Amino acid sequence: MVKPRARKRDNRKFYMTLGAIAIVGAAMVAYAATRPSAADTVTTIDPSLLRAGEPQGFVIGNAAAPVEIVEYGDFECGWCAQFAMVTEPDVRQRLVQTGQARFRFVDFPLSMHRNTIPAHLAAGCAADQNKFWEMHDRIFRGQNDWNTAATSNPKRVLQGYARELGLDEDAWEECFDSRKHLPRIQASVAEGNRLRVGSTPTFIINGKMITSAVNYDRLKALVDSAAMAAPAKAPAATPRGSTTTPSPSRP
Repeated sequence: MVKPRARKRDNRKFYMTLGAIAIVGAAMVAYAATRPSAADTVTTIDPSLLRAGEPQGFVIGNAAAPVEIVEYGDFECGWCAQFAMVTEPDVRQRLVQTGQARFRFVDFPLSMHRNTIPAHLAAGCAADQNKFWEMHDRIFRGQNDWNTAATSNPKRVLQGYARELGLDEDAWEECFDSRKHLPRIQASVAEGNRLRVGSTPTFIINGKMITSAVNYDRLKALVDSAAMAAPAKAPAATPRGSTTTPSPSRP
C-alpha cells in the first residue's frame, strides 16, 4: 500500500514533469514559428501583378541605381529587426552608397503584432520632418522596449525617440495622435497583399520575391544578377528619406 506522503511526492513529480514537457513543447513551437528557413525561397512574381511606376515607401539611395531592393517590413518583426541591425548597414554602405542599388522600405505591419501600427505611425511622422531613416533605425534598435511584450503604451517610448532625434515634438505628437499616416500604411499593406507578400521581411528585387531575412552575400548576389538584366539610367539623385506614391494602375 502506498503511503499518502509518498503518493503526494509522486503526484508532484508527475505534474512537474508534465509542466516541463509543456514548456519545452511551447518553446519548440515558438522557435519553429519564428526561425528563418534553412534556405531562402525565391519566386518570380506573376508579371500580371506588377504595376507601372513604383510602390509606396521610403527610399534611400540614387534614383539612377540600376537595381532597387524593396523590403516589405514590420517594425515589430524580430527577423526584420535582425536584418535592420545586422545586414542592412552593410547593404547601405556597400550597395547603396556605391550606387549599385537603392533601398526602399514599405510598411507591412502584421495583425499579430499589437504595437506595430504605432511604430509605423511614429516612423511616418518622423518622415514628415525628414528623419524617417533615423527613426527606422531607432525603432528597430529599441524593439524590445516598445513591443507588445514590453508595454501597453508604446507611444511613451516612441515619443522619447522623437525627442532623442531632435524632432519638433509637438508636430510629431499631433501627427501621431491623428493617425495621419494610417491610410498610406493601409495602402502599402493592400499592395503587399496584392503581390502575395505573406511574411516579413519579404524582399523584391527585379520581379523576384525573397521570403526570408537574407544575409549580405546572398542579397549582393541577387543584386548583381538583377543589375546584369537592368537597362542603364541617366544619373539622378534621390533625396534621403524621400517618399513616393505609386502611379495609377494599368489594366
